[in-house]
Amino acid sequence: MLAYTIRRLFTGVVMLIVMSFITFALFFASPVDVGRFACGKNCTPAQIEQVNRALGYDDSFVTQWGKFAKGVVAGRQFPDDPALRESAPQLVSDCPAPCLGYSTRRGDTVVNLIKDTLPVSFSLAIAAFVIWMIGGILFGVIAALRKGTFIDRGLVGLSLVGYALPTFFVGLLLYKFVAIDWGWVPIPKYQTIADGGLGGWLTGLLLPAVTLAIFFMAAYVRMTRSYVIESFGEDYVRTARAKGLSERTVTFKHALRAALTPIVTMAGLDLAGLLGGAIITEQVFNYPGLGKLAVLANSDYDLPTLVGIVLLLAAFVILANIVVDLLYAVIDPRVRLD
Repeated sequence: MLAYTIRRLFTGVVMLIVMSFITFALFFASPVDVGRFACGKNCTPAQIEQVNRALGYDDSFVTQWGKFAKGVVAGRQFPDDPALRESAPQLVSDCPAPCLGYSTRRGDTVVNLIKDTLPVSFSLAIAAFVIWMIGGILFGVIAALRKGTFIDRGLVGLSLVGYALPTFFVGLLLYKFVAIDWGWVPIPKYQTIADGGLGGWLTGLLLPAVTLAIFFMAAYVRMTRSYVIESFGEDYVRTARAKGLSERTVTFKHALRAALTPIVTMAGLDLAGLLGGAIITEQVFNYPGLGKLAVLANSDYDLPTLVGIVLLLAAFVILANIVVDLLYAVIDPRVRLD
């Protein structure tokens, strides 16, 4: 188990390095003049050239990526040109490791920008994850146990409707009626636990988390139902019933435990994706998370910020895959990690 974990971690680091190289190539090896966007629309050619030299954009792509990789490990300073740092020490900005770049559009390091927005996306993702996992697995098991009945058809039908509705429509619907017209909950506004307490924090997350959970829960209801029904036909389930075990034990200890393996895979990847920012939902509810930061960085052509967000999301996905692989042996005893 330990050797397998070390191998998977090493593979994950290699994948992250390759991902950083590809991402950096896609953003910075294009024919677009990056310095022009970093400087602004009204900059003169001389000013654009100065920005390119200050940020190292005039170097070759390989040199730029090498400095970026070194900054992640050891940190770096901006401006990138040593001569400019000596001539204008008041403009020097330290970027300690892990340095993902410096955003001239926002006058701060990418890591600091991510630190300010990540707690919002993390809180929203965890809240939505808890809701959709509990609801999706619970209603999926109920549908499987009532296969062919009105309850089964109703749950599957509702899940199809929930999956078909776009998140921005559900979010606006909940915002308009639940929060504004009916006043069942306060107008959604993100608050930290330190500012609003646990109750204020949960209240602010409720509607956006439900918006995300409805979409994901719909998929998990159908998937859980399918895998549980499939597990009921396995030999070990029939043997458990032949031994006289209760239906609850057969369902939750044998059938559901085997069905959880593909569900965990999907859940890990979905959660990792959400940790990178729920772009549409954060825009609808005006939450200052990673998704909103990504939209602003894209509109401003803030390449360092975009690269940092993409690499962070890639790290979440790679880490989620490693955690899911390790959980297989815990959930399904038939799986052995050698």
